[in-house]
Amino acid sequence: MNKEEFTQRVLEAESSLYHVALAASANKSDCEDAVQEAILTAYEKLHTLREEKYFKTWLTRILINTCFKMSRSRKNIVSFEDYMPDEAAGDDTELSEVREAVMALPPKIRTAVVLYYIEGYSVDETAYMMRLPAGTVKSRLHKGRKMLKDTLGDTDIQEKREIYEK
Repeated sequence: MNKEEFTQRVLEAESSLYHVALAASANKSDCEDAVQEAILTAYEKLHTLREEKYFKTWLTRILINTCFKMSRSRKNIVSFEDYMPDEAAGDDTELSEVREAVMALPPKIRTAVVLYYIEGYSVDETAYMMRLPAGTVKSRLHKGRKMLKDTLGDTDIQEKREIYEK
């Protein structure tokens, strides 16, 4: 893979990388630093990529490792506003509540939820990126769904389902 192709593939994955880093990092500035550091590391270690078709998965794995390394080195308290900005949500209060509930999940569960539900990776891809067995990822996703259901409640979901079925 040459420099131009590497650059193109990174640009294609940029949005996804940012979302993953935001889920795994402590705040927005850490998120941006982690993405930059992961891209630099990936470029330096490009020779270790076995198959180019797995580039995005490989780069995401590097990013997750970078985020965990940064969080271990920086133990600080961050406000919710820095943790999950409302730029994309606008004034949608339901989306804001969901975002807040997702960000309140423990980091290990939150990372699995974001990779699987938001970024659309399969259980196996998520397991590979998090270096966990697929069963552990499934367990974290189940716990995440349960915690979100407890936090958000399911009354709105039931009401919407009843309206839809009529």
